[in-house]
Formats: sequence, C-alpha cells, structure tokens
Amino acid sequence: MTSALSDALGQTRRSELTRAARALLRRPVLRAHGPDAEHVVLVRRHAGALREWFDRNTGWRLVVDSEVARLVKTVPDTADPTHPARDPRSRAPFTRRRYVLTCLALAVLERADAQVTLGRLAEQIVLGAADPELGMAFTLERREERTDLVSVVRLLLDLGVLARVAGDEDAFVRQDGDALYDVERRVLAALLATPRGPSTVAGAGFEERLSGITEELPATTDDLRNQRIRHRLTRRLLDEPVLYHADLDDAELAYLTSQRHAITSRITELTGLVAEVRAEGVAMVDPLDDLTDVRMPESGTEGHATLLLAEHLAAAAQPLPLAALHDHLRSQAAEHASYWRKDATAPGAEVELTELALRRLQALRLVHREGDVVRPLPALARYAVGAPTIQEPRRREPDR
Repeated sequence: MTSALSDALGQTRRSELTRAARALLRRPVLRAHGPDAEHVVLVRRHAGALREWFDRNTGWRLVVDSEVARLVKTVPDTADPTHPARDPRSRAPFTRRRYVLTCLALAVLERADAQVTLGRLAEQIVLGAADPELGMAFTLERREERTDLVSVVRLLLDLGVLARVAGDEDAFVRQDGDALYDVERRVLAALLATPRGPSTVAGAGFEERLSGITEELPATTDDLRNQRIRHRLTRRLLDEPVLYHADLDDAELAYLTSQRHAITSRITELTGLVAEVRAEGVAMVDPLDDLTDVRMPESGTEGHATLLLAEHLAAAAQPLPLAALHDHLRSQAAEHASYWRKDATAPGAEVELTELALRRLQALRLVHREGDVVRPLPALARYAVGAPTIQEPRRREPDR
C-alpha cells in the first residue's frame, strides 16, 4: 500500500512538473491573476526543480513571485526574423515602426503612474518618437499610425503589462473615445530578457548594441565551454522546430554526437517532447501539438496552399525560383477554386499566397530562401507524396 501510494504521488509530481514546464515554454510570462493562474500555482509548487533544470540545461533564469512567473529565455539567433511579434487580434506581424513603438511604450510605462489612459500614453510616445536618431515620423494624425499604436497596446495587454479598466482601443482609432489601463509593474519589470541592461551598453550602431546586451562572458575552462555548448544545443532543441547538423560548428556537432541521447532524454523527461533523430539533424516533436506558434497543416486557403507548396518543393528536391512557385500556386488556385476563398484566383493573388506559405515554411525550418530562390531543407521530405501502391485483391480459392 505504501509503495503504491508513493508511486502515485511520484507520478502526480512528474505530471505537475511537466505541465508547469510546458506552460513556461509556451508562454514565458505567466500572471498570477487571470487565465494563467492555475499554471502559476504549479510553477510555484515546483519552482526549485524547474529553476535547477533550466539553469543547468539552458542557462535561462526562472523568476517567481506573488504576481508573476517569468522564464527569462534568450533566443538562439537574434537575426532570425521568422517568429515576429504579432498583433494578438489580427495576427499581422510587427513592422519596424511597431517594434519601435513597443520600446517607446515600455519606456513611458516605466515612468507612468499606476493607471494610464491610451491618450496619455500616445502623447508621451509621440514625444519620444520625435528623437531624430529613430529616423521615424509618428504624429498620430493618420489612422494607420493609430492602428499601429493600438496593435502595440494589444500586445502589452496580452503580455500582462497592461490590464484594461475601461474603454475601447477601437474607439481611439476612430478618434471618438479612449481607454484606461492599470500598469502591472511587476510584469513590466520582469519583461526584459537580456544579460545586460540596454542603458549600460555603448555602441556606434544597432548591431553593435544588440551584440553588447546579449553577449555572455567568455568561457575560461573546458567545463564552462562544454556547459555553454550544452546550453546552446538545449535552447535550440526547445525553441527551434529542427536542429540541423549543418548549422552547428565543429565543437557543437562533436558534443551533440556524443551527448545527444542524454540531452534529448532530459528534455523528454521534463516536457514530454519526443526526439526524432535523422541523418541531417534532430527535432523534438510535440505529441500534444501545443508548444508551437506555427502549425502545419492548418485549415483554410492559406493552410492548404502551404501544404501544396511544401509537397511541390519536396517533390522537386532542388532549389526553385520564386516565379515557378507563383505559377504552381496559380494553377492550384484554379484547381481548388470551389474550396478556396473567392479572391484566391484573382490576378496576382498567388504572389501573396506564396509569400504567406513561405513565411510559414521558413518558420518551421522546412525551406531556406535566398533572394528569389527557395531551397527545400531535409525535414521537408516528410511532406513528399510517394507513388501509390495498388494492392491486388486476393483471389478466393475455389470450393472443393
């Protein structure tokens, strides 16, 4: 009886630990009040084990207090544009202006009172945007500019930096209303995810400053160098759909070759992700399919077009020019006109469909695009359609 109870408690603990870890990986900022409350309880309950695992295997910090649970992740590649911030409502990717407005909004909120109106926030952002070094004109006179600001506010609402008290953002866009927010200071303080604060870095340009706030102290011993490699590999296996051997340097490839089973086993034990190992690399597959911001296949015109384009590229097994992909989707749109949305067959519609499909395939590390040439990557082979096998029906033996 004691053994059975101990096993049951152990299974419950492991299940809770996995749920907490997956919640942090899916959404690195969890608020104690709201839809994340249940997950925050689990993270608090297992904070010690989670903090130890992430520190040892990824180097990511876990911050837990009464208001927020924050996994301070650092991206493997700051130059990767395939997973942009998006408007929570429209899912439109952020433009440069929206990113700048986000930074200005955070700076304003850092100095704001406990509550702020959207109009007051907008006024302060306009003042900040007037800095000539930003190279950006922003006056709120155009509807497009107000829409950009509202997209930023929706992102901050989604992150929990702001909590709506009253009002409506759409009314602000129409210029016939305003909105009032609480400023969640603990979430705001936990949002920055860099080893160094931006104000402590001096640099001549953007790339130099970005490198300055993200660089880590150099490893001085073999143990530290191995630790850094383990951190980089584990981060990429957790964050990227596929880890290709060709993208690793010699030291990383040697370490992965010797420690692959240990690394992937630890990830599986914590998260439930399953390692799929191929000659070209490793992918951690999610049986529950909820740890990704980009899914494939998906329903709808764009989802079907993406699947058809993936099949076409996989069958070609070689780089194809963008024009050829446009031609292919144009013909597919005509073939599936009765199922796709009405404007999919309009002149030029194939250009937008191709662009949307390629963005999804790039985000999933299935293709690589260089200018107007698209090269299929090895993992795309899973979407190739093989020749059908027709099985002849078995002949019935005559009765004797």
